[in-house]
Amino acid sequence: MTTRILVTGGAGFIGSHYVRTLLGPQGPGDVSVTVLDKLTYAGNPANLDEVRGHPRFAFVHGDIAEPAVVRPLMAEHDQVVHFAAESHVDRSIDGGDEFVRTNVLGTHTLVDAAHRTGIETFVQISTDEVYGSIDEGSWPETHPLRPSSPYSSAKAAGDLVALSYHHTHGLDVRVTRCSNNYGHHHFPEKAIPLFVTNLLDGKRVPLYGDGGNVRDWLHIDDHVQGIELVRTRGRAGEVYNIGGGTELSNRELTELILKECGADWDSSVQYVADRKGHDRRYSVDCTKIREELGYAPRVPFEQGLAATVQWYRDHRAWWEPLKARAAL
Repeated sequence: MTTRILVTGGAGFIGSHYVRTLLGPQGPGDVSVTVLDKLTYAGNPANLDEVRGHPRFAFVHGDIAEPAVVRPLMAEHDQVVHFAAESHVDRSIDGGDEFVRTNVLGTHTLVDAAHRTGIETFVQISTDEVYGSIDEGSWPETHPLRPSSPYSSAKAAGDLVALSYHHTHGLDVRVTRCSNNYGHHHFPEKAIPLFVTNLLDGKRVPLYGDGGNVRDWLHIDDHVQGIELVRTRGRAGEVYNIGGGTELSNRELTELILKECGADWDSSVQYVADRKGHDRRYSVDCTKIREELGYAPRVPFEQGLAATVQWYRDHRAWWEPLKARAAL
């Protein structure tokens, strides 16, 4: 029997890779996928070209915050994997209204429709940023939420709204919180694709503050692996951290990218004023998903980074128009 999955934000970086994986040769084979995407600046229809002709794929252009769009779609599906979000921290600092509308109101619209139409499973894709900064150790899923930016605050609120439908109505809601993703098809405003594409164009890269902020890096293949484990084997009402196991300061990350691109520090790096409220360190404890579901990251960071850089070298036609439109 085919499971009908509604994937929100499926034209974005992570969502599109999830869809391509589900419908690819290594996918489960027993699913159909409908992508619901508003196609904002970061949603790219070209990300779905690989699956557009697949017999079990459909695309709907629409807004997750519009009940008239969401409710009929929910009635035609069995499960939801909810990626759709405004996600760029810098943009949220300049103006958080769209972040609240999409990440909070949009999530509520989806989860309420899921409850009212009898959806079997609702997977909420979230972020480690909801925990705030941590100086030492790693966050377990039980750590209090202390988001620092309008983006992470809106994501935390969305998580709580979704989980409230489990506690109140018994809806099977499962939340994943991932560390920093990287890989191909990543919109070039985020650190790795911005730095790589700048260097490929002979430009300098902007390094915030002293470069000492630390992040854990997760390849999109490993993230998709974790999401599928949660969708198929996770428990209702539970939160699962998904990490890559590679913590790097921004300075260390920059050095690795420079090496892959054949660039040197002095001529290629420009220090810029630090981001407001910039969290110093993120680190997720993945014990729960490892012990319960058998998750383990498979892509070594340097291997994944090399493949990512090569993809951007080979796909200028994908990223050059995006950078031109966004003036990046």
